[in-house]
Amino acid sequence: MGIGQSKSDRTRQFIIETTAGIFNTKGYEGTSMSDITAATGLTKGSIYGNFENKEEVALAVFDYNLETLRKIILQRMNGATSYHDKLMVYAQVYHSFKRTPFPEGGCPILNTAVEADDTNNLLKDKAAKAVQRWQKSIINLIHGGITAGEFRHGIDANNVALSMIALIEGGIMIARVTNQPANLDEVLKTVAMLVDNLKH
Repeated sequence: MGIGQSKSDRTRQFIIETTAGIFNTKGYEGTSMSDITAATGLTKGSIYGNFENKEEVALAVFDYNLETLRKIILQRMNGATSYHDKLMVYAQVYHSFKRTPFPEGGCPILNTAVEADDTNNLLKDKAAKAVQRWQKSIINLIHGGITAGEFRHGIDANNVALSMIALIEGGIMIARVTNQPANLDEVLKTVAMLVDNLKH
């Protein structure tokens, strides 16, 4: 927790960090106020003193889980020396997400997107923006690789980005619903193939 934070900020952060795994595992609808009070040891009044409602906690938790995921990916990318290897991080980090400090409950984007249909537009919007940022990040890496002469010209970067995201999120969903992590590993081989095919 940050030094110099007010008691209120520290309490908010404590609530977010303590309930992050619960929301990401049970979902917004599945997480009750009693889950939040039980996990934090705080009263309902204390929760409502820091957040307007359960949805506000869920939105803050989504940001927190997404940032946790983003840090893991960026840390690995910073260690990669080529655009190919930077893109390959997506295949590797999701491959090992059961063994890394991944957000508890798996991918927050998938979890939120699956649950947040038209009944919860704020959460749905956050998931949509996360996908768009991810898409933009992949497109930028592909363009960087083309400029650097690593990747061939004429690549449909938008198509590759959407395909990578769809494969990763679909692979996670299939692995979860079948309870077979190996299914995700199989799908991630295709993600790696997509990245390899960008080269000259």
